[in-house]
Amino acid sequence: MQNRTLVMEFIIRGFLGTQNQRVLFFVVFLAIYLITVMGNLMIIVLTSADSRLSTPMYFFLGNLSFLDLFCISTTVPKMLVSFLEDKGVISFYGCAAQLYFFLFLACTESVILASMAYDRYVAICDPLHYTILMNRRVCIQMIAISWVAGNISAATHTVNTFRLPYCRSNVINHFFCDIPALLNIACADIYINQVVVLVVGGFLMLGCCFLIIISYMRIISSVLRIPSGQGRGKAFSTCSSHLIVVMLFYGTGSFTYLKPTSSYSANEDSVISVFYAIITPMLNPIIYSLRNKEIQEAMKKMISGKTFSCRI
Repeated sequence: MQNRTLVMEFIIRGFLGTQNQRVLFFVVFLAIYLITVMGNLMIIVLTSADSRLSTPMYFFLGNLSFLDLFCISTTVPKMLVSFLEDKGVISFYGCAAQLYFFLFLACTESVILASMAYDRYVAICDPLHYTILMNRRVCIQMIAISWVAGNISAATHTVNTFRLPYCRSNVINHFFCDIPALLNIACADIYINQVVVLVVGGFLMLGCCFLIIISYMRIISSVLRIPSGQGRGKAFSTCSSHLIVVMLFYGTGSFTYLKPTSSYSANEDSVISVFYAIITPMLNPIIYSLRNKEIQEAMKKMISGKTFSCRI
């Protein structure tokens, strides 16, 4: 415990450079943050207020946007403040809180993406029983499981990371408090931490990936049996947005957390982290809006000022 108190704050140096560079970074990331907030708020409002978007798919999409909104809010506001200062400083417990909430929201999103894949599987492969298998109660239970799993995973990683002493350095070569960057400056054996990241993180991420892959293998098999080309195109179009989001999220996330710590590179990890922590939350509402006619129609209805039929 004595060693642990040697570091009471961390200095975050992910994108700190010259004055002109900091101003440029501030403008760029502020614009990204505002676009992300507006895009995800739009999805949340549309899926909550438009009665035509009352299906399980949009219920999950609304929850996904909620997670994206708060996930980016755990990192970017603090980073924007650091651009206005000579150095980005965060307290020990503030760093722990940032890591916990980021992992909590990101891990929950991972499970929800798997739930969305299962929803598409039932809708395409077993449409006659869709309303029974994906009723409101089942959807709420799936969301609850997602939040519980995300909380357990985040708490495990956070406790395991901050039990280490940080007495060698307090400079985090990253733009937020993330596991690889923190392990890189710990002055203790991090073997147990690496095992926990691979086992707990790998179980959650790879488990969700496995469920998604199995779901889409069944979906593709069913779609290929549809006789008309138009029918196959419509079936695939309902899944394309989700597939793009899955590839962005899991592709960048697995690169960061499931690779050996010995291959850690501050610059490389910071760039990759921007994609899964900042760019993906911004792109999700854009992807779903551009490739979804029902979302587009709901947007036009909102812009035209027509009253939504709110649902309970």
